[in-house]
Amino acid sequence: MSLDNSRLVAPKAFARITGALYLAFIVASVVADALGHIGLGTTQQLADSLTTAPTSFRLGLVVAFASALLFLLAAWGLYVLLRPVNKDLALLFLLLNAVGVALQCASMLGLVWALLASNPATASTAIPPAQSQALVQLALDLYRTGFVTTQLFFGAWLFPLGVLVMRSRILPRILGVLLILDGVAEFVWFLQALLLPAYPAIRVPGTAVSFVAEVGLASWLLIRGVAVATPAAETHPEAVAAASGTGVR
Repeated sequence: MSLDNSRLVAPKAFARITGALYLAFIVASVVADALGHIGLGTTQQLADSLTTAPTSFRLGLVVAFASALLFLLAAWGLYVLLRPVNKDLALLFLLLNAVGVALQCASMLGLVWALLASNPATASTAIPPAQSQALVQLALDLYRTGFVTTQLFFGAWLFPLGVLVMRSRILPRILGVLLILDGVAEFVWFLQALLLPAYPAIRVPGTAVSFVAEVGLASWLLIRGVAVATPAAETHPEAVAAASGTGVR
């Protein structure tokens, strides 16, 4: 399988840019969680962060929105790299990723509302404080539910992505296997959060698999790029004749 040589950026350079975007998304996600517990934090952790460190929470929210954009750009880069393998599967994983990012951003609007409602300077005076606090808690719960729902799409996109990585011959097959296992782990997280919320330990092994798979893919792209097939040299009649010891008349 050869990559499209008509691009403005060389395939290896484009792969490294994609890896950098993917790694930046992972780092931004970690930073958003560290600043405001946005991502892996519980509803109570979100509420505590919002109350005790609103500035840090606000900054974490900005970083979380930026991470969503970086994730979509990384998915587009992977789409461009893997489209020559199978256009339909490449389009499928890009669409699944885009839907997941859209849901993630929509759920974070609840955090924006909670931030505004908890700030005396921006909160509505028509709503009593007790009722306002209840609405803030509802917004945080809604965000957590929305964030968990996105894992359905973020898990689903990993299956066609993993299959394409395995078939591509430009990336190690083991990365494709890990991505498919990562997809299974995301589904486990989705089901555990909605059906068995009292047992968060169920998703711990999958979290380790997700870290290895996605950091592994991002790091490989950033450091190694992709394998590019060397086009065969053109064979002219004169060369064939010279090799066979005959002349062209």
